[in-house]
Amino acid sequence: MTIHTDHPFVPPEGERDQLRRMRGRLASPVTVWAAGSGPARRGLTVSSFLVADGEPGQVLGLIDADSDLWESSPQTVVVNVLGAEHRFLADAFAGTAPAPGGPFTLGEWSDSEWGPVLTGGAGWIGVRLAMSEPREVGWGLLVHGDVEHVSVGDAEPLIHLRGRYRTAPGA
Repeated sequence: MTIHTDHPFVPPEGERDQLRRMRGRLASPVTVWAAGSGPARRGLTVSSFLVADGEPGQVLGLIDADSDLWESSPQTVVVNVLGAEHRFLADAFAGTAPAPGGPFTLGEWSDSEWGPVLTGGAGWIGVRLAMSEPREVGWGLLVHGDVEHVSVGDAEPLIHLRGRYRTAPGA
């Protein structure tokens, strides 16, 4: 038996998806999109989203069609912008880290008219989703909605770059 330093699940260099590698080089904000209240709360870590300024402002996101969040057919969501200290929470909502009792047992949450709000994050956006059917884009669903509320927090935002969480340079 030999011990090697290669990752057992990473394809060899010549077989790697070039678009996926390029996307990994684009820094993305780390958010948790959350909907519902009480035991009906649902959430999902989302890094593929945009905010478009306008009247009204818009939020566009790529959401996993198989996620609990989308299956609950929410009319409103909170886009929670995670702070640098929320790495484990991001993994829990992504389903890649354990969360006994559910991911909403991690962190402190309060209810708003748009859904669950994380206390101590870099901010949050209350969004009313468009009622039209989302369009399939790549392996996700493109959803969008009107910005109805914005709250900017004091935490340094968490970003995702090349498969790792980081904070913004100079933060």
